[in-house]
Amino acid sequence: MTEPCVSILMPVKNAAAYLPAALESIGRQSLTDFELVVVDDGSTDDSAAQLSAYAHRDPRIRLLQPGPVGLVAALNLGLAACRAPWVARMDADDCMHRERLALQSQALAAAPTLTLVSSQVRCFRDGDIRPGYKAYEGWTNATLTHEQICRELFIESPLPHPSVMFRREAVQALGGYRDLGWPEDYDLWLRMARAGHRFAKLAQVLLDWRDYDTRHSRSHGRYSDDAFLRCKAHHLVRGPLSARTATIWGAGKLGKRLAQHLRREGATLDGFVDIDPRKLGRSLHGVPVLAPDLLAPRRETLVLTAVRTPGARDLIRGRLCAKGFCEGTDFLCAA
Repeated sequence: MTEPCVSILMPVKNAAAYLPAALESIGRQSLTDFELVVVDDGSTDDSAAQLSAYAHRDPRIRLLQPGPVGLVAALNLGLAACRAPWVARMDADDCMHRERLALQSQALAAAPTLTLVSSQVRCFRDGDIRPGYKAYEGWTNATLTHEQICRELFIESPLPHPSVMFRREAVQALGGYRDLGWPEDYDLWLRMARAGHRFAKLAQVLLDWRDYDTRHSRSHGRYSDDAFLRCKAHHLVRGPLSARTATIWGAGKLGKRLAQHLRREGATLDGFVDIDPRKLGRSLHGVPVLAPDLLAPRRETLVLTAVRTPGARDLIRGRLCAKGFCEGTDFLCAA
């Protein structure tokens, strides 16, 4: 068989209500030299019948039916079956815009040092988008360059999984996806960053990203706030904190939870920073809570922000930069 230009990797689990729209959006792509590798993860609804019917009509669709193996195993089985050098992720409940494959493959072809290219997304659902998702949409759509993506990488995932296209061999060299009880895509982006791979995001909306109450990222514990924190702590200790201690700006619940996970991963905590006068001078987890004025850049210590108050992160960034701290070297925003 002739190797296609792009492999689309799409796991499916009980997505019969949304499959027709997803498959039709794939079929309308201006780049037609692709294969669609679909992994049916033991669906119990009409998904398998729909997929078989589409595959019968379109030889570019390759249907794998390993049974109920779970999302991460389905992704790795599909990745192993992909034949193209570039793999576009897609979810069965989303819709891709007509030029997505063409524009992303052109970006990878034009930049041999680029490993992954994403795009801007548009969130949609039946009814109004929730404020949290609307804020996330704005945040991720504003994070475009490699430098911006890496700067924001420990805050949240700036790369919506079904929006990315990546070089297959690079991801396989890292071991593909891992099932460690936290987001498999976020874990992969953090491993890629640590390995020196480069990211980009096209400044066009190329994916309509469906939100609904039972979607996997809302209903599975792998995508909980605590799972994200555990993933961050794991990668912080193996990357930016590998030879440094940590000071956490934020002595609230979020900062304390991050501190717990960092310590479980083997990190050494120097202290907390906070502006609440009721917390200053106290001890948390056996280390002091300091006022911001006592901070100064130190080679042996990395400051990590852990705040959720709207606007607080940017204020802290400005304050640290004014004191001579360099983001990415002296401090990181981690929440």
